[in-house]
Amino acid sequence: MKHLGILAHSAEGAALCFRTFCQEGFRELGPDDHPDVTLDLIALARSMPAWESGDHDAVRAVLAESVRRLAAAGADFFACPDNTAHLALERPGGDLPLPGLHIAEVVAEQAAADGRTRVGVLGTRFTMDGPVYPRELAARGIAAEVPDAPDRQTVDRIIFEELVNGVFTEESRRAYAEVIERLAERGCDAVALVCTEIPLLVTPGVSPLPTLDSTRLLARAAFEVAVGRRPLPDWRGGHFQRHRDEAPLA
Repeated sequence: MKHLGILAHSAEGAALCFRTFCQEGFRELGPDDHPDVTLDLIALARSMPAWESGDHDAVRAVLAESVRRLAAAGADFFACPDNTAHLALERPGGDLPLPGLHIAEVVAEQAAADGRTRVGVLGTRFTMDGPVYPRELAARGIAAEVPDAPDRQTVDRIIFEELVNGVFTEESRRAYAEVIERLAERGCDAVALVCTEIPLLVTPGVSPLPTLDSTRLLARAAFEVAVGRRPLPDWRGGHFQRHRDEAPLA
């Protein structure tokens, strides 16, 4: 089995990814069993000033430091349970020391497998305004929708003021459900929860639309790599290509 390195960027989402990965082992391999896993987390405070200033190269440098430490710990590949971090990981730069799964590919694959045609995207303002999910969904013939500006502000505020700090309230749960309901009214047939803390707040029973839980989907994809059911990834940062023999996406 392969050794997973979890490239953490915020604590709550990374912890959920870690637990889900281990639980897949318990379910499939037997009690107390799972592939080796190492988690590395540099405090989000180290990166937030760069996020706020738009310096994604500085964020990439912090994330690359974590990947180096995961490689030194013996990991064979990494998974980063932070959607926004992929904006920085896709910046040009030297190859990361380990190959990694790309979370948006994993989510978009599931959306396509589910037959979705229009997916609402909920995440940080960086993710909702960024190119990653529109690109990966469009590559599979799926339209991406983001909430309107006031709703994007609400979603982002709750993430940074509450969710990344482990605060989950009924008021915020209702606010998210209302945002998702408005996406449903615009024709969405699913909602991608692409801040990895959102699934801790919005469960399938709460959401007015079927959910694509980026955290758990990534953890399960990582488990499949670790046990040999999914190929070892070859992406090492920079512009993401699904396969080396395909031309880059426009």
